[in-house]
Formats: sequence, structure tokens, C-alpha cells
Amino acid sequence: MNWPEDKLSRFEAARLIGARSLQIALGAPVLIKTDKTVPTDISREEFGQMIIPMTIKRKMPDNKYTVVNAKKAIQNWIDEKNGEI
Repeated sequence: MNWPEDKLSRFEAARLIGARSLQIALGAPVLIKTDKTVPTDISREEFGQMIIPMTIKRKMPDNKYTVVNAKKAIQNWIDEKNGEI
């Protein structure tokens, strides 16, 4: 079974937010204007605005890799979850 290329699993969404939180905590520039100071809150807000600067590369069962359109996948995630992150 192949996972659709324009959808995120809950694990991928958590990984994106967590990895971006770590980047922010280590001094990476924040890409949005926000009053929040906690890296996790900032990365969740960036995720909600589809401004996560990352590429999703999935390893498939046949050992090939698939690159996912992150913006489209995040938009689909937000639509499916009714805006809840």
C-alpha cells in the first residue's frame, strides 16, 4: 500500500513540528511575525501558515524514495483536521 503523496501521517506532522522547534531553539530565524517565545508554539504557528522550510522524503517498501510536496500536504492536513494542529 502506498501512502498518497499529498497527505501527511500524524508521525510526519509531529516530526516536522518537532524538528522545526529544535531548529528555532538552536537559534534558527523565525519565519513569521509572532509574540510567542516558546519554540514549539512558534513552529506550530509556522506549520499552520504552511511556512515550514523542510522537505519530506519518504522511504517506500521497495527501498525507493518519494519526495512529498510539503505545502500541499500541510494544507491537506489542516483541511482534514479542521484547522487544528
